[in-house]
Amino acid sequence: MSSTYGKIFKISTFGESHGKAIGVIVDGCPAGVEFDENFIQNELDRRKPGQSRITTQRKESDEFQVLSGVFEGKTTGTPIAMVIPNEDQRSKDYSHIATQYRPSHADYTYTAKYGNRDYRGGGRSSARETAARVAAGALAKTLLSTNNITIQAYVSQVGKLKLDKQYWELDLSKTDDNAVRCPDEEMAQKMFDYIDETRKKGDSIGGIITCVIKGVPVGWGEPVFDKLHAELGKAMLGINAVKGFEYGSGFEGIELYGSEHNDEFYIGEDGKVHTKTNLSGGIQGGISNGEDIYFKVAFKPVATIMQDQESVNAEGEKVIVSGKGRHDPCVLPRAVPIVEAMAALVLADFSLRAKSNKV
Repeated sequence: MSSTYGKIFKISTFGESHGKAIGVIVDGCPAGVEFDENFIQNELDRRKPGQSRITTQRKESDEFQVLSGVFEGKTTGTPIAMVIPNEDQRSKDYSHIATQYRPSHADYTYTAKYGNRDYRGGGRSSARETAARVAAGALAKTLLSTNNITIQAYVSQVGKLKLDKQYWELDLSKTDDNAVRCPDEEMAQKMFDYIDETRKKGDSIGGIITCVIKGVPVGWGEPVFDKLHAELGKAMLGINAVKGFEYGSGFEGIELYGSEHNDEFYIGEDGKVHTKTNLSGGIQGGISNGEDIYFKVAFKPVATIMQDQESVNAEGEKVIVSGKGRHDPCVLPRAVPIVEAMAALVLADFSLRAKSNKV
């Protein structure tokens, strides 16, 4: 089972949802990077459960511990190990599905592939694992901030409730002002009410997170198999519950003529090459062109719902699966920092690759 991502700035995560702890090892981080524990903890707090009534009520402080790779507030250039203890496991909530296959979960595929599975909260397939990515992503954000690169994600759609504004029309600093993490106050309230109604019905709902990256210089990304947008897509599709990824004009771009879709170049007041429009999403030929990078990530409705569903068990018998435990009716609010973290990990890796390409 591969649990490693990156070529130079590499992370390896470990642990299960109901094990003693989850954690991450970061290898390849340069020495001398500021290790801001408060910032890392804040990022983990944005992802942790129990934030509001529209998130899972599992109570985890997600307070991380540093085991290695940091000295006097700076990275040493050696592997950095961070661990996050699991404090609120209720494994008995899952004993009823020890041999049952929950619809749209990884239960069947994990059993078929490995011969057994940790059924407690999904084990390794649980979104609990993403806390380790957020911790590593916070460090990657710090590394990128030295080049004035910012990454901001927000909820732009829940079910059929769509925010019909472009990211440049929004004040993204307001994203964390509400429980949904939508920077538009009016739409955020509508989304909150919709998610809450869905929760009361014992159901779940999906949606879209939009991410905006500013400050990436020209030249990041490889021209063939490691295109920048391809790696961003891979990183996003590796997040639990993600069903789709599009960048720039995305699928809507197919409705345009080439004459409408092409981003014309010009020389700006700074003397640098810019584009008049940015339907390319800041990436051309798989390489960043210096404009804003923006993309959307589609999340499915959470698979565990508080309703009975038909399924089968390991013996091939028909069963009724009853939803129990503590689950998000909508994963989007807590997924915003995960999207940002994975984007940061991709860019941190490409930033170091760009340096290694220079003579």
